[in-house]
Amino acid sequence: MDWQLDKKRPICPQICEKLCVLIASGEIGAGERLMSVREVASDAGVTPTTVQKSFEQLEQQGIIFSKRGSGWYVSEHTGIAKDMLSTLIRAKTVDYLNDMQALGLDKKEIIQIIKDFRYR
Repeated sequence: MDWQLDKKRPICPQICEKLCVLIASGEIGAGERLMSVREVASDAGVTPTTVQKSFEQLEQQGIIFSKRGSGWYVSEHTGIAKDMLSTLIRAKTVDYLNDMQALGLDKKEIIQIIKDFRYR
């Protein structure tokens, strides 16, 4: 899995976001076992403590759950991950648009930038 974590942002929320994307998209389905804390930490290049905190946050939100001695699993309530992702997308979009307005761009210029954007 490609984690591509931004060193300028807190890591825990990024891990939560990435897992929510995978769950919301169906790449990881309800009832599926997640990689272990140590596997994720190794893959992402972070400490197991950071991953553990991320998993615990997702558990508190009802997105994943743990089975003692067995690992972490995706909850049946995958809609929670979809809702969280939708909220995140909206917040990032609003932040972007506010930044563009602060730079003096008007609505037409912002729309043109979006139209001209090329996906990698």
